[in-house]
Amino acid sequence: MQIGNLTLSGNIFLAPMAGVTDLPFRLLCKEQGASLVYTEMISAKAMHYNDADTIKLTETHPDERPVAVQIFGSEPEIMAEAASRLSAREDIALIDINMGCPAPKIVKNGEGSSLMRKPDLVRQIVREVVKASTKPVTVKIRKGWDENSVNAVEIAVICEEEGVQAVAVHGRTKEQYYSGKVDINIIKEVKKALTIPVIGNGDIKSPEDAKKMLDISGCNAIMIARGAQGNPWIFKNIGDYLGKGVYNYKPDNTLILETILRHCSLMEKTKGEKTAVLEMRKHIGWYLHGFYDSAKLRANIFKTQNKNEIINLLKKALI
Repeated sequence: MQIGNLTLSGNIFLAPMAGVTDLPFRLLCKEQGASLVYTEMISAKAMHYNDADTIKLTETHPDERPVAVQIFGSEPEIMAEAASRLSAREDIALIDINMGCPAPKIVKNGEGSSLMRKPDLVRQIVREVVKASTKPVTVKIRKGWDENSVNAVEIAVICEEEGVQAVAVHGRTKEQYYSGKVDINIIKEVKKALTIPVIGNGDIKSPEDAKKMLDISGCNAIMIARGAQGNPWIFKNIGDYLGKGVYNYKPDNTLILETILRHCSLMEKTKGEKTAVLEMRKHIGWYLHGFYDSAKLRANIFKTQNKNEIINLLKKALI
């Protein structure tokens, strides 16, 4: 697949997710077949002020490339500055603009999905970011602000007119947040309106969901978000299903334990043990989804402060 001058090995992407798609998780998903991985969303304004924690979120590893960095903000000049700095780095393959995040703290600042209510500002931001970036620029949008203002096609057309090389569409409105069903038809409408690649996003939790998204919308690629949480193997299974028509990769307890321990080790190397223990709790909860008595095990894990205690709890439960 091609996005601007960037050639990708496939069309199955890991979506940007705040607090989830950090370096350790991206590496695990890349190993399982993700063609492109996205960082957590990066505040352009925080970069402007050289915030150390924000800069750290942009760190990458050679084994996960190509990597896309998603930036958010509402000031064209600040967004352009961030794009210029990030695109100058050899390890970053493309710059993505967040126009889809529905989180209240983002929206109240006029950022994320609130931009979809301001087409003129969208044009200004995209124009300046494209001008400043030496790498392909993409945009991630939603269906619209609410059902009374569905304007994904309008915003996507503006993005293409201003030089964006691909548009990802989450088929929900901002008001839906992550509830209800994704509207695949709005992604289909965007695809019909554009000549650049369109990436379908929303409710892809199985290989069948992935095929349905591709078949109905006609999109060029798919982006996996919550479906990858605790399940990096989804990329391999989707790849097998799309390529061969079958998939049967189901990790056993031993592999799940090994993956959790490796995930924890990667987290510890990049963030230190204390932070790793705290942040791994939610990941472990996702890995254990569907296990017998998993609620009790998750509750015990959330009480722990020590890596070895977590390991012992997991070993007792999974071996």
